[in-house]
Amino acid sequence: MADRRTIADFSADLPQGGSASLADRLGKVVLVVNTASQCGFTPQYAGLETLWRKFGPQCFEVLAFPCNQFGAQEPGSAEEIAQFCAVNFGLSFPLMAKVDVNGPDAAPLFRWLKQAAPGLLGTRAIKWNFTKFLIDRSGHPVRRYGPTTKPEALEKDIARLLAG
Repeated sequence: MADRRTIADFSADLPQGGSASLADRLGKVVLVVNTASQCGFTPQYAGLETLWRKFGPQCFEVLAFPCNQFGAQEPGSAEEIAQFCAVNFGLSFPLMAKVDVNGPDAAPLFRWLKQAAPGLLGTRAIKWNFTKFLIDRSGHPVRRYGPTTKPEALEKDIARLLAG
């Protein structure tokens, strides 16, 4: 039986406590990314912010989930992470609470994303920080991008989904 869930079936923990339903993301194109502040890919925050500013008015959203599972590259508190991102990248898109993306404590959203949009050769595990999942307006994952894929390389896919 096919998995009929959408992003609307999940919630995300907020950095200051509590959680937010992701149901209000239906109708938007969403990019979900696991992030880290001390990673070689951290400069991708700038590209993610550019995507957010360019496409946000067209119902596009970036959701960043800090993760400390890869090389302990996100050791800070929610406040430290937010401050780092604001000062260094002028981030204005939502930062969620720190999550696990692999293993027994993986956030349900990431368990679903990994199954719905596997990596190379069908792999499920997320290999490193800045793995990206693009979700269409109906709430379904359409593509997974590896950490080395720069945010600007997603522009055509995002524009196509927004136009579609």
